Amino acid sequence: MVLSWTGLLLVLFLVLHLGGVALAVVAPAPFERYAAHLHQAPWLPAAELALLAVALAHIGLSLHKAWGNARAGNRARLSSRRRDPLAAWAARFQAGGGAVLLGFLVVHLVQLRWPRPSAGLELAALQEVLRQPALLLLYVCGALAAGLHLFHGGEAAQRSLGLLSPSNALAIRLSGRSLAVLVGGGFALVALMLGIPAWVGVQP
Repeated sequence: MVLSWTGLLLVLFLVLHLGGVALAVVAPAPFERYAAHLHQAPWLPAAELALLAVALAHIGLSLHKAWGNARAGNRARLSSRRRDPLAAWAARFQAGGGAVLLGFLVVHLVQLRWPRPSAGLELAALQEVLRQPALLLLYVCGALAAGLHLFHGGEAAQRSLGLLSPSNALAIRLSGRSLAVLVGGGFALVALMLGIPAWVGVQP
């Protein structure tokens, strides 16, 4: 159950983060003001430490669960009883997708958070990273991995929390998958819209 709650908290962060970075595409000047105000907020260090604790807990619990399944000899090939091969594939990709996300997160933090860009230079720093084709590909892959992770994780979390029932299963499944598409597709689109113009030397 704790694994599910940490996952849901991370999803909330992703939605909020997507809303912030989307400003970089549609309104660059407000994005810079938003970023400067956020980074100067006195509560931000505590919020970042809390987010780090949630992320580490989620990773640790996921590894513990995977290790427990392996020790129990659980090597069954996942399939979908609803004849939903994408759902089965998303479930099989949970470990691999988590590894991709972790690798992306380390690179992202090193590039844009340690240290943070100066006020007014957040967008320029992001464009400088995405100007490199290999890093643009990494950001897109990270976004798609997040979406696929949510594709399976949303429904699995509701099941673990005891909220899934025959009467609401379809609604939870559709809302969870819609959120996965929004988050994964949204981050990928932002990266492409910022990276490709910078790559070809055109200001967005």
